[in-house]
Amino acid sequence: SGMDEHGLKIQQAAAAAGTSPPELCERISGLFRQALSQAGVSYTDFIRTSEPRHQRAVQHFWGALGRAGVLYKGSYEGWYCTPDESFVPESQLAERTDSQGRPCKVSLESGHQVHWTKEENYMFRLSAFRDPLQNWLRDNPHAICPDPFYQRVLRWLDEDLPDLSVSRERSRLHWGIPVPGDPGQTIYVWVDALVNYLSVLGYPESHGAWWPAVHHVVGKDILKFHALYWPALLLAAGLEPPERILVHSHWTVRGQKMSKSLGNVVEPGVCMGQYGVDGFRYFLLRQGVPERDCDYYDEKVVKLVNSELADALGGLLNRSTAPSINPSNTYPRFSEPCFPKVPDCREAKGTGRACAEDYELVAAVASLPAQVDGYFQGFQIYKALECIAQCVRQTNGFFQRHRPWKLDRRDAGERLWLDTILHVTLECLRVFGTLLQPVVPHMADKLLSRLAVGPGERGLSGLTFLARYDGKPCPFEGRQLGPDTGILFHRLGKS
Repeated sequence: SGMDEHGLKIQQAAAAAGTSPPELCERISGLFRQALSQAGVSYTDFIRTSEPRHQRAVQHFWGALGRAGVLYKGSYEGWYCTPDESFVPESQLAERTDSQGRPCKVSLESGHQVHWTKEENYMFRLSAFRDPLQNWLRDNPHAICPDPFYQRVLRWLDEDLPDLSVSRERSRLHWGIPVPGDPGQTIYVWVDALVNYLSVLGYPESHGAWWPAVHHVVGKDILKFHALYWPALLLAAGLEPPERILVHSHWTVRGQKMSKSLGNVVEPGVCMGQYGVDGFRYFLLRQGVPERDCDYYDEKVVKLVNSELADALGGLLNRSTAPSINPSNTYPRFSEPCFPKVPDCREAKGTGRACAEDYELVAAVASLPAQVDGYFQGFQIYKALECIAQCVRQTNGFFQRHRPWKLDRRDAGERLWLDTILHVTLECLRVFGTLLQPVVPHMADKLLSRLAVGPGERGLSGLTFLARYDGKPCPFEGRQLGPDTGILFHRLGKS
């Protein structure tokens, strides 16, 4: 992770705040690091484009473009959007009025105001890369996903692909990396920023250990920079495009775009204080659909998190480990005669006490790890959580259906069935806890610790479910459960 810190937008923001660009960036980068830490997001490196290692990489990359003959100096004029740091074609402009009521032009995509700019810059021959880009995308249909964004990029490639201005006059933009050999020009902020993906891998010496097997995660508003400009620049510099570009949409608030002027910006730190880190993470990943904008409001968070984490998952753990039905506080034993294996759940008429719905539950949870893994790999995290939530509901149904609290432990036959119900329930909970670790790390740790699942038993690759059903030993059976009997997730009150 990290920050791209150069550009006119930062230069102007620093001037307005009465500080220097380096001081402003130092303060803002600290806030981002703090937010990531608070949200439980780990990273291997936090790189800033103002660092010397990045400046060196950008200058080398510029040299590679120069040697490839794809740069030339030319006069450029057009509508420039400073907040977006990009030129906007006439077809993407709309007439509006500014805060003083004067007529102005704005970018249709972002709504930000544009200004006519004319200067002599270095240009990149983007027009020469239409065919290479189309070939790359046709050969790699999953290079950009979800698919609607892939299709959008293909449509862009059918339109005009004008050459790209890749520098600014130094007199106007001093906060940036100078063009090697031409100190009167500053490298365009987006060329500088995109090279960050290489800088962090040790470009130009050691990037080959990772590149191009990398996945970028980007917002839909910067798709053109990542899916057109960046692959073209890489191809020009003799490098392959990234393996995948994963694109996400935006959060609106009660149907409106977040905006400082509207005062409807959601502050993540406040939300984590209200809902807990795990509660907030769960909501965003459960409701965040990459393909389309999703709407945020507090009542929605409270309702979802209470329903799925506090009630469905937390309630199931509390009920299945209650001292009244599990007085020994151990991982109960499974009885094959009570729950005999059948080849097909539709044939579950048999000798045991399990019914057809119970076999459907076992089949659903057995297939869950592969299903969740597939959705995670495909950047469809909300679908993975949907599947888990469905299985949690099924497990609650299983527990409710057989009413273990009504069974008498003093009766040998009833004890076997009671322990089997609890064993199946705890096995389901163990699978849910394992699969939820990337999403709700603290809660998943609490759940797995309560089930006495050790640190080395929490991986996806070795995850087996209900081993005894398949006639294999279960390492958890008879194990003493963890000591923390507290509430898994506290219900949220109305904010």
